[in-house]
Amino acid sequence: MPRKKQYNEQEVIEKAMQLFWRNGYETTSMHMLEKEMGINKFSIYASFGSKEGVFLESIKCYRQRLNKLIEKLRKSPSGIGSIKEYFHDFLEFSKENEYGKGCLITNTANEIGQDSDKQIKRVLTDFMEHLRTVFAEVLEQDRTRDRATIVQQADYLIISMFGLSSASRVFNAAQMENYIENIFKNI
Repeated sequence: MPRKKQYNEQEVIEKAMQLFWRNGYETTSMHMLEKEMGINKFSIYASFGSKEGVFLESIKCYRQRLNKLIEKLRKSPSGIGSIKEYFHDFLEFSKENEYGKGCLITNTANEIGQDSDKQIKRVLTDFMEHLRTVFAEVLEQDRTRDRATIVQQADYLIISMFGLSSASRVFNAAQMENYIENIFKNI
């Protein structure tokens, strides 16, 4: 008869997500995961298969948390103003102390190489494409923009978001505000 799990998978994945978010995918070791999650590596392997499995579940957890902001953006009738608000909301979402932790997706994209796990790369790409699509949908609220302009501006915004999440780890609030203001001067 299989042993009953002595832990809640959602709780341990939340802890793992926070660890990956702070330290990065490559730097996070199985030993660190064991310590942070409060379970041994045999339980980790039994529940998640591998470090990659834990990470992929952590990404799902992260997306669920961030989806609240994305859905707020998607439902807002404020057009470009709602995208700007999303940028501010994201900074608050990622804040750990005076500085942010950045975006788990962006942080991972910055650290992985060409030889990285294809499934992880696909998850990162899918997330960025999803957010880019939401930006395009919001930009479409302004009927004066043609399709080519919307595509260009959605690309500009997703790349700007990538920059924002990376920069939030090292620049102060005033600098981040200046960055956001300048992004939206160009739209």
